[in-house]
Amino acid sequence: MKLKAGLVVGLIFLLCGFKPPTYKMAKLKYNGGGDWYANRTALPNLIEFCNKNLNTNFAPEDATVEVGSAELFNYPFVYLTGHGNVVFSDAEALNLRKYLSGGGFLHIDDNYGLDKFIRKEMKRVFPELSFVELPANHPLYQQKFKFPKGLPKIHEHDGKVPQGLALIKEGRVVCYYTFECDLGNGWEDFGTYPGDTQDKRLSALKMGANLVQYALTQ
Repeated sequence: MKLKAGLVVGLIFLLCGFKPPTYKMAKLKYNGGGDWYANRTALPNLIEFCNKNLNTNFAPEDATVEVGSAELFNYPFVYLTGHGNVVFSDAEALNLRKYLSGGGFLHIDDNYGLDKFIRKEMKRVFPELSFVELPANHPLYQQKFKFPKGLPKIHEHDGKVPQGLALIKEGRVVCYYTFECDLGNGWEDFGTYPGDTQDKRLSALKMGANLVQYALTQ
């Protein structure tokens, strides 16, 4: 069967114009009983925002990857969240160390209650490193979207100021930890949390886009 010339040209145009996804974001699945699966709509919304505003080419849906899996090395940006316990085995801690030391990036987002667990486990990953707060003039806050005051406060719990903390290895931020901020809550579908405003959600998405841009280009 012969295709009409116009149809052939149209098919070629469509095929040439199609760009397969370059990257995929992943949520980190960990043991210990904590709800690693929290903020279900956060990453897909952040992906959509980044693809529109940063011209990135992430696949529209996020993946799930386990801490100790070899698949971890397929993702340039990995997100960890939850409210409860986190436990890394020795093998998982070593795998995460290799991933982060080799160019990977981990964003830890305390969803309220994660802090006392994740600090201990990340110390097992990098015994020689400690979290340091990034100053408001750090390049992470000066990407496409400007945050002259540093990390924005998105979701209120205890009335504390938000902190953007980092593990820095050989001059590179390998892990960025958002504490007392709930950045991922702001990425979720609007209306998920009563009282959160569209302005707060937009601020969270802009901060997330900065984080992605910085992670991919630092």
